[in-house]
Amino acid sequence: MDKTPSRLTAKPSWLLSQLAVHSARLVSDGFAEAGARGYHYRILAALDEFGAASQAELGRRCSMDRSDVVAAINELAEQGAVERSPDPDDRRRNIVTVTKAGTKQLQRLDRALDEVQDDLLGPLPAEDRQTLTRLLAQLLTHHQRR
Repeated sequence: MDKTPSRLTAKPSWLLSQLAVHSARLVSDGFAEAGARGYHYRILAALDEFGAASQAELGRRCSMDRSDVVAAINELAEQGAVERSPDPDDRRRNIVTVTKAGTKQLQRLDRALDEVQDDLLGPLPAEDRQTLTRLLAQLLTHHQRR
């Protein structure tokens, strides 16, 4: 049986990268089962939490490239999950709003993502899950400031 060298398994960076690959696959599969992609979830979550926004604003909030935002919004609009309308202050810009169908889709995606969390963090008790989440958020915040 092949074993991973301990000098790798003792490094948080290696462990995080291995878990990131596994986590991304689980999330992608979970969203695919719900007929969506991660970009759809990001946009719907941002619209739900912060309200209507321009495509540029959504890109910044969701850490998405402009072309990915446009493609995802096009897909969501085709599904009836979002609506685009001209910005009354600047007709060159679109304002995106979530629809009732989009809110329902977001709820489905929330459930799918909750199942992924349970799968990913299965061996950890609730307190350890909260601690891990807090520590990861702390690290991410630190490195985003740089």
